[in-house]
Amino acid sequence: MMTPFTLNLHGRPIEYDRPVVMGIVNITPDSFYGASRTQDERAIAARAMSLVADGAAMLDLGAYSSRPGADVVPVDEELRRLEKGIRVVREAVGGDIPLSVDTFRADVARKAVEWGADIINDISGGTLDESMFAAVAELKVPYILMHMRGTPATMQSLTDYTDVVADVIGDLSHKLARLQELGVADVIVDPGFGFAKTLDQNYRMLSCLDAFAVLGRPLLVGLSRKSMLTRLLGIDASEALAATSVVNAFAIERGAAILRVHDAREAAQTIALAGKMAVCRRHEACEG
Repeated sequence: MMTPFTLNLHGRPIEYDRPVVMGIVNITPDSFYGASRTQDERAIAARAMSLVADGAAMLDLGAYSSRPGADVVPVDEELRRLEKGIRVVREAVGGDIPLSVDTFRADVARKAVEWGADIINDISGGTLDESMFAAVAELKVPYILMHMRGTPATMQSLTDYTDVVADVIGDLSHKLARLQELGVADVIVDPGFGFAKTLDQNYRMLSCLDAFAVLGRPLLVGLSRKSMLTRLLGIDASEALAATSVVNAFAIERGAAILRVHDAREAAQTIALAGKMAVCRRHEACEG
C-alpha cells in the first residue's frame, strides 16, 4: 500500500493517508472515451458534481486530448476551454476540491493557476515545453510528472527500451532532480501507462509498479478504460469498467496513491476493498 503524503495547495496543506480518486473531466470533443466528453457548461457542472458525489477527492480537467492521433489544439482554444471549465467546476463543487489541469504548455499552466487550478498535470514531463519546470517552480503548485516520449502523434513509435521499468524510473529520477534544484516541493509521479509503451511493456510496468517506490514520491496511476485493457480483451472502452477495477486493485496493492479514472464510484469502492484486505493481512495470520 501507499506511503502517506501531503500536498501544499496554495499554502493549504492537505494530508492523505490512504489512496484517493482523481476524477476525469474532459472538455474536449475527441477524448478516446466518448462518455467522458463534456463541452457545454451544464454538462461540465453535472460531470464534476457527479464525480465528487461518487467519491472523487480530486478532479483533473483536460482541454487537449492526448489520445494517439488527436488533433492539435491551438493555445487560444485550449485557454478558452479551460477558462470556462475551471470557472464552471469551481462554481459546481466549490473551492475545497483540489483541481488539477492537464496541460503540457507553461503559459497555459500559468493561466490555469490564475483562474483557480491547484495542480498541474503534464503528460510530457516537461519535454514538450522547456519552460514548464520553471513555470511550476514559479507558481509553487504541485506538479504531476508523467513519463512519455515524443508527442501523442509519435509516441507509439518510440517504445525501444532496454528495460521499460528501469528506463522509466531512470527518466523520472533525472527529472525529479531537476525539479528539486528549481525548488518544486510537491511532485507526483506517473509512469505513463499507454504513452510510448507497447501492450506488453504496460503490463510489465504494472506488475513491477512497487519498484517506483524508490522515487520517494506519491504515485499516480491512470489505467481507466485504456487500450492496454481493451486490446487485450477485444472490447471497446465503453465495456472496460470491470477490467479497470481489476487493474486498479492491483495498482493499489503495489503502492498507487492516486487513481485517475473516468468512474469515481467504482474506483472508490476498489480503494475501500483494497484497504480492508490490507488491514486483514496485517492483523490476521492466514492458515494453510
